Amino acid sequence: MSGRRRRQSKTVETMVTLYGIKNCDTMKKAWSWLDAHKIPYAFHDYRASGIDKARLEAWCRELGWEKVLNKASTTFRELPEADRQGLDANKAIKLMLAQPTMIKRPVLDLGERRILAFKPDVYEAAFAKR
Repeated sequence: MSGRRRRQSKTVETMVTLYGIKNCDTMKKAWSWLDAHKIPYAFHDYRASGIDKARLEAWCRELGWEKVLNKASTTFRELPEADRQGLDANKAIKLMLAQPTMIKRPVLDLGERRILAFKPDVYEAAFAKR
C-alpha cells in the first residue's frame, strides 16, 4: 500500500460521527466534551435527517436493541400501550425508524465501533486508544 493510501485511510479512521438531535442536554455535553478535546466530528441530526434502516439494524446488533431504544424518552412513553407491548428487535426498529427521537443519544460512531450515551470516562478511554 502506498503512503498516500495509508494517509487517506488514517483520515477516514479518525473521523467520527455523532448522531442525535439538536435539542438534547446530553448531546450538548457530548459536543462540549469533543470540542474541549479538539476532536473533529460530523453531526447527524436524526430528527431532521432520519436514520437509515441498515444503520439502525447494525447498531441494534452491536449494542442491543434494548439499549438503543430509549424507553425513558417522552416519545416512547407517549406511545399507545399496544405499541409498547410485545417489543422485540423488529418492532423496536420499526418504532425508532418512524420516530427517531426514541433512539438513545448520543450515538458516537468511531468507525470500528459505536458508543451509546455520553459518559466522559468512556469517551476518554475511547480516544486515548486512537
